[in-house]
Amino acid sequence: MKILSYIHQGKTSWGQVTPEGVVDLSSAQYPTLRSALAAGQLDAIAKAAAGKKACAQLDEITFLPVIPDPGKIFCVGHNYEAHRVETQRDKTEHPLLFTRFAESQTGHLQPILLPPESSHLDYEGEIAVIIGKAGRRISQADAWEHVAGYSAYNEGTLRDWQRHTIQFTAGKNFSSTGGFGPWMVTRGEIADGEELTLETRLNGEVMQHTTTALMIFPIPVLIEYISTFTSLQPGDVIVSGTPGGVGAKRTPPVWMKAGDKVEIEVSKVGVLVNNIVAETP
Repeated sequence: MKILSYIHQGKTSWGQVTPEGVVDLSSAQYPTLRSALAAGQLDAIAKAAAGKKACAQLDEITFLPVIPDPGKIFCVGHNYEAHRVETQRDKTEHPLLFTRFAESQTGHLQPILLPPESSHLDYEGEIAVIIGKAGRRISQADAWEHVAGYSAYNEGTLRDWQRHTIQFTAGKNFSSTGGFGPWMVTRGEIADGEELTLETRLNGEVMQHTTTALMIFPIPVLIEYISTFTSLQPGDVIVSGTPGGVGAKRTPPVWMKAGDKVEIEVSKVGVLVNNIVAETP
């Protein structure tokens, strides 16, 4: 299934993408995708809605981040060897983690904002893993059972702000810099551990291209590691790392600017598209 969060005719909702359009799956009991995941009811809700008439076409909705209200967003740094090498980072025994806040996200076809405080806005194409089942100290063998599905993510970064200190938080959390979408493809559509292709295009030019086979720490390792120190909850998001080719490490550097179009394509998931728009102070 393809599941998304959206606004239609002023109503915030969530639903399923079908050949006929978007089927609204929200209810008073489950007003958000996160609430349906928390209750373990996503499959049952979708099954009960089989045959329900579509409420809108994709070009009639405003896309929201797949999970607009995640409890936690974990991002993984330097999780592809080519990116680790281009950033001249030492190899580590454990994943490098940092967090994003929900406010930093934006949806498919919505603007990524270039703030007036910086001109060093960089792209980072990534695969997002959405948690569907709560757990603590999850083993790698059990990790896939906790995955609800997958999406594309553009982990937009203000590089100069990222480098203010050795911590990444400031550069990773400017409002509306993290594209997330267009939808979640549920786990049942992609085999556990299946090799996926990830590609980033800026104004049509390929800037990053890799496959998940080149991850340093695969998804089960990330789930095991993160769930050791905190409980993973339905709707939490793990943004699993970007490959080599980021703009900051090109000669000369390539920064996203107002008017640019950036696309993140994940095989079997789809294409996340965002335009860069200068933020009005």
